[in-house]
Amino acid sequence: MIKAVTGTKDILPEEIPNWKFLEKVVTSVFDNYNYKEIRTPIFEETKLFARGIGESTDIVSKEMYTFTDRSNTSLTLKPEMTASVVRALIEHALYKKQSLNKFYYISPMFRQERPQAGRLRQFHQFGAEAIGSNNPLLDAEIIIVAYTILKKLGLKNLTVKINSLGLPESRENYKKLLREYLIKHFDKLSNESKKRFQTNILRIFDSKDEQDIMIMQNAPLLLEYLDNESLEHFEKVKKALVNAGIPFEIEPKLVRGLDYYTNTTFEIISSSVGAQNALCGGGRYNGLVKELEGPDIPGVGFAAGMERILLACENEKILSLEEDKFDLYILAIDKDFVDIVFDLAIKLRNFDLKVELDYFNRSLKAQLREANKLKAKFALFVGGDEFKNGFYLLKKMSDGTQFNIPISDWNKLVSIIKES
Repeated sequence: MIKAVTGTKDILPEEIPNWKFLEKVVTSVFDNYNYKEIRTPIFEETKLFARGIGESTDIVSKEMYTFTDRSNTSLTLKPEMTASVVRALIEHALYKKQSLNKFYYISPMFRQERPQAGRLRQFHQFGAEAIGSNNPLLDAEIIIVAYTILKKLGLKNLTVKINSLGLPESRENYKKLLREYLIKHFDKLSNESKKRFQTNILRIFDSKDEQDIMIMQNAPLLLEYLDNESLEHFEKVKKALVNAGIPFEIEPKLVRGLDYYTNTTFEIISSSVGAQNALCGGGRYNGLVKELEGPDIPGVGFAAGMERILLACENEKILSLEEDKFDLYILAIDKDFVDIVFDLAIKLRNFDLKVELDYFNRSLKAQLREANKLKAKFALFVGGDEFKNGFYLLKKMSDGTQFNIPISDWNKLVSIIKES
């Protein structure tokens, strides 16, 4: 048997209502904040992610699905969306059309990492990018949008964690202090952290190694060494969140795994999904557009893992969606009416009704069982004495109420079904 590739998953019909519900909430909130949807290709040139994410990151160095096409171009299935959105902004010169571009997306992503609860090798994210303004209120808006979506889904066990990575200059000065501290403990660091010491030293704060965690407990914190401009920016973000009623915690050890972040960074975590508890995260990336050969304009954004969010919803038992019901099941009294039933179903679907019929020439009793199984609101019987006398028999399945509908009276048939 050929099975789905490890780390991928079929989303079956019974799961789709949950996905549609999530997508509906996401879209409605983004619409309220005037974010416009953008869709970019599934794959991009590899150099886009190498430059945009950072060659020293785990994503680029370990996790990307990269291949060479027939023209000998290195392509990569997109592991994240921000670089793709920025590439589209630059390529189509969208920044010339308006000074602030606010985008949102819902898209599959691809990373070859160890599959775990709520995170697969093909996974799905929604997110937003607001590009063109350095206003700290925009940082706050991004966090508010993310939090609002999760709350509208009904999630309760949420914690917003925020930090500031400051401006590049103050961060570089801090890195020198961190290196001075860590060089004394270098021999005790894990092999992974020893690599990060050279490539992306802030990522050592992300280490799950127990020895690393103990060492980093006493490490100097970036928040204590920020310049005045960065601190002022962070204070305005915090004030805006307080005024908006968004509860948050300051987490000085919160860093992001991507090289392009500056100033605000944040995560929203849930206690409902186990150890891998981050539902979404993001921050400000003022240098990315310029790094990808666009103008020197700032940006801020976030991404959220849809599988992990749905897992949290499932664990909190908040996905109480209405059952998917059919409006009408049409039954043929005998085989002579099969073609009539088929034509009738086609016509009624044109009235925006959900209609089904039998394709197995089953008995009337078997057809009724199927109508009940599909939870059809009505059953329409075609044939028998009623049909000879110019009527259909319409039965309301919930209480057995019956209606004789003249064959030519489409309006009456449709109105009874729709108004019920």
